[in-house]
Amino acid sequence: MPMLAHLPACRSIGVAMLVLLTSACGGPDTLISGDVAFVNANVLPMDSERVLENQAVIIEDGRIVAIGSADEIGPEQGTDVIDADDMYLVPGLTEMHGHLPDPRQSDIDIKNLLFLYVSNGVTTVRGMQGDASQFRLRDQISHGLLVGPQLYLGSISMSGDRVSTAAEAEQRVREYKVAGYDLVKVHEGLTVDSFNALARAAAEVDIPFGGHVPDLVGLRRALASGQSSIDHLDNYVEALAAEDARPERPAGLLGVGALVANVDESLIPELVRTTVDAGAWVVPTMVLWESAFFSDRGSAGLLSDRPEVRYMPPETVGRWVQAVDDRFAATDVETNRRVASLRRAILQALHQGGAKIALGTDSPQIFSVPGFSMHREMALYVELGMTPYEVLEIATRRPAEYFNAVDKFGMVAEGQRADLLLLTANPFDDIGNVARRAGVMLNGSWFSEEEIQSRLEAIARFYGN
Repeated sequence: MPMLAHLPACRSIGVAMLVLLTSACGGPDTLISGDVAFVNANVLPMDSERVLENQAVIIEDGRIVAIGSADEIGPEQGTDVIDADDMYLVPGLTEMHGHLPDPRQSDIDIKNLLFLYVSNGVTTVRGMQGDASQFRLRDQISHGLLVGPQLYLGSISMSGDRVSTAAEAEQRVREYKVAGYDLVKVHEGLTVDSFNALARAAAEVDIPFGGHVPDLVGLRRALASGQSSIDHLDNYVEALAAEDARPERPAGLLGVGALVANVDESLIPELVRTTVDAGAWVVPTMVLWESAFFSDRGSAGLLSDRPEVRYMPPETVGRWVQAVDDRFAATDVETNRRVASLRRAILQALHQGGAKIALGTDSPQIFSVPGFSMHREMALYVELGMTPYEVLEIATRRPAEYFNAVDKFGMVAEGQRADLLLLTANPFDDIGNVARRAGVMLNGSWFSEEEIQSRLEAIARFYGN
């Protein structure tokens, strides 16, 4: 519980700068002890579409301990104060489909990658490319040895290359539960028998499973089996094609273009109802799919549009360039546009039909740079008709609902983890304002925008950019 005192308090000086409150100069009657305090902030709690003006938000031991009018409460002397006058305090963002570092990467590459998330206000990541080394990574972050977002860990991929029998599928699910993974990651190539065994075992040991939808399984069976998340809108296009119109062998990712001429868009409402009834979450990763797989241009345009690639290792960017150009050369531009348009129509219908949507970008992946990709994904959702509030909700509170952790993060509320963004303009007016930062707070630690930019420049220089 916060300690209360009835002493005068002062307002800090400077804009989004940490200063020490050292003297009494008049102010609210109720003073609350804390490590850091935001004063005079416009708070967007994200429990509804509202703005609480002129608030004081007190942080102690990485948690929000008090919120109230800055005229009525304030920080005790000795608290570090951030003057948030005319600024907007919002919850940190959650990346629901991120790829986390693995042991092949150097310590400095790992450090840089994690900071890219944090620098953009991404304070929670659901890792969807599992590796046993990530448990140590999570421990290092939680003990303050490494700066990085809160991690939820998906397992090593359950793909057809790794799982060939139902018995293997069941065994791996049980192993991943014991190991401590938060999710069983589903990938391509699983047979129906293996998938069914995976789903049964996951239900028995109480671990969610999600990710891709194996082509042999199909969307409807995945939803009926209790898959917790469908990532990349995987198999939604295929589910719109009649069975007799599909090739004997699964089309695969780039083969989906061959199905577009045979889809029946009148089936979209039925898929929406099935998704909603199943309670599954959808993590669309729209921008990546349109950039990397169903693009109407090559890598040159992406390089000019994505200045954030300067924060990635040049060898990684080189692989991205090659992948985009190879895929672009192997596909038809008009077909790619039709697939992208159909995916947009499906997402619009899912949103309008009340499906549970969460924000994910598959970063770091082809031209999807951690943190920066979140802003591109949010802008696309607004382009598709969502309001800025709905998009911010998808990026903050809704993931906490997915994790059954609404009491822990995703809102600006007492008791919540102090993962926050301080913005210089209201994101309810323009979702692009989420990128207009004065700073980021991660588990109670403050990073001013000046410090963030300094660290980003150091990363760019390290990679020779």
